[in-house]
Amino acid sequence: MLRLIDARTGETVDASLTRRGLTCVEAHVPALDPTALRVLLVADVLVRALELGGTPVWGLLSGERDRAEIRAAAVALGVRPFEDRHDAGAGLGERQVIHVVGEGGVNPDGVCVAVAPASDGPGTPIGDDPAALRLALLSRRRGHPARVDTQALDEARDTLARWRRAVADWARRPSRPVPEEVRGQLRAAWEDDLDVLAVLRVLRHVEGDPDLPDGARFETYAYADRLLGLELTRDLGAPA
Repeated sequence: MLRLIDARTGETVDASLTRRGLTCVEAHVPALDPTALRVLLVADVLVRALELGGTPVWGLLSGERDRAEIRAAAVALGVRPFEDRHDAGAGLGERQVIHVVGEGGVNPDGVCVAVAPASDGPGTPIGDDPAALRLALLSRRRGHPARVDTQALDEARDTLARWRRAVADWARRPSRPVPEEVRGQLRAAWEDDLDVLAVLRVLRHVEGDPDLPDGARFETYAYADRLLGLELTRDLGAPA
């Protein structure tokens, strides 16, 4: 079961009250800026993790400014659609609500996941390459400030290109299931306070493990991408 550290109390809490109970993930985005994009991304990954665990999830977006721009940026970043908080009204009832907030921003009642600020480098608009931006932000622990500059985006682009080529190549080999040990490592990582860095470490290990068949590598990357949302299978069928 996914466990999170509540930023308000410092205590570890279950991300869902029951396996079948609805959990609402509310992203608080006052206006569009680099930190807002990071909040949206963390909320999106949290929704994906809950879904992978079999928990019904309702994603909500709370904010007063730049709504159209925020939604357009979210789509570009690969964030799933979140409903407007005002449209939800009183329908939340007693369901579990997890708030994803920028550090130093709003402080709503309930479980809070805090996200440290993000900034872009001089001459590097943060929206230049959404896929690379997504990986660059995921590659930094959410509690630490993230500066997405030219170097960070270039590293992310190189990693994405390498992984997508590899996944397309592995897909040409006989399929093999995700090894249970690897599956357990992935789930243990994201269920431990949404530790995406540990998920990425598992993928890097799988990439270079000479004992794993290519078919198993493919299935592992496809499985992990349900959380990461990096479109790692995008180049399937492309010329070798």
